[in-house]
Amino acid sequence: MAGGDPKLRYHCVSVVPAANSCAAAKQVAGLRLLSAEAPLLPLATCDRPGECDCRYRKYDDRREGQRRDTERGQVMQSWRGAERRRIGGRRATDV
Repeated sequence: MAGGDPKLRYHCVSVVPAANSCAAAKQVAGLRLLSAEAPLLPLATCDRPGECDCRYRKYDDRREGQRRDTERGQVMQSWRGAERRRIGGRRATDV
């Protein structure tokens, strides 16, 4: 999906069990899976496939909430590790 829409690159779903759902649906409830890797409903281990009322909940992204400090409105922490970048350039003319 290299040429696809970047917003939909990590499109995912989660299984939303119904009130009378089987244990298999309750076990994977809330787990976000890429749409292409999501199991078909009813689940293969469902003990009530004829009565299954489970549904998918769709999400634009696999992640929940904000991940980065700047997305949460916090100041980005500075790097405290050793500097590993080289000072000069890669060319012989760079000094």
